Amino acid sequence: MSDQASAASPLPRVLDALGIGERDIASIAPLTGGTYNTVTRVTLADGRDWVVKTPPPHTAALRYERDLLVNEVAFYTAGARAGGPAIPRVVHSETDPAAPTGAYLVMTARPGRPWHEVAPTTDDGDEPRLRAELGGIVGQLHGATGAAPSGFGYPAEPFGPLAPTWRRAFTAMTEAVLADAETYRARLPYPVGDIRTVLAAAAPVLDEVTRPALVHFDLWPGNLLVTGEPGTRSIGGVIDGERMFWGDPVADFVSLALFGDIERDADFLGGYAEARGEDVEFTDALRTRYALYRSYLYLIMLVETVPRGLGPEAADETWELVAPHLVDALDAVRLGAGISCRTHPGSDD
Repeated sequence: MSDQASAASPLPRVLDALGIGERDIASIAPLTGGTYNTVTRVTLADGRDWVVKTPPPHTAALRYERDLLVNEVAFYTAGARAGGPAIPRVVHSETDPAAPTGAYLVMTARPGRPWHEVAPTTDDGDEPRLRAELGGIVGQLHGATGAAPSGFGYPAEPFGPLAPTWRRAFTAMTEAVLADAETYRARLPYPVGDIRTVLAAAAPVLDEVTRPALVHFDLWPGNLLVTGEPGTRSIGGVIDGERMFWGDPVADFVSLALFGDIERDADFLGGYAEARGEDVEFTDALRTRYALYRSYLYLIMLVETVPRGLGPEAADETWELVAPHLVDALDAVRLGAGISCRTHPGSDD
């Protein structure tokens, strides 16, 4: 295995622990695509096709990024119970970083290429059909519930035990990213204290959520695998569930329409409604919750540029792309909370 994997990598220890020797391996290939963990595809001589995830060496990270493999194991396990055929199955896992192998996750590989690489179109009928299919998959996943009937938050419990209410869990999540913003002196369109006040003003609307649903929260095209030929494409995999949490299913709509408007995605919403047995009713309260979750994700995207060490040019590009959307989301939160909007955002850098 020394010719195929670095001796410094935990992968050889993981495979040895699973009884996989060098003669059992047909190929090993690193995978990229923005995941926080180190990802390797391992194809065995007997035809089994695995994806192995291991945490990166200790690096600066956001507070919620502790033990992300715990979250991912929870996502795939619950997703399998929900019956999602596109969800990888857990083969083996160890979530204790102090274990002899270190923490790791081995899952079945799913077929296909990332959605944005395949670029399905409306002309061949793939885009609307895939959006409807995706809506059905997400709706099915949202039917899964946590092991605890009132447990909300990240399964890895980076802020303590799962919370009894969604308001308490989401408040802890936003407080953590705002604390990260202060720690890393991240550039934001408003001072941290102002953002905290706006989010707190709208927090009562979160009490509408009483059931902890399985939320992926990272359903951008890179985490959706598409398989098949033009005109007959289908979704082969929903991957990278490391940022999942138990919470409001509406939160998943943010990454599904990252810089757009999920209300305009009739194909997705149709598939989602069919799976859930009812239409999504976009009430004022739901739109305010949606704006809260948009704010949270955009805050993460801006703050993480510092510990990731992206460099000035990439950080500026992220700022130009994300900051206006954060301003819009916070304005929507203010509107939902009944407070006046700020029209001239300042800078906290």
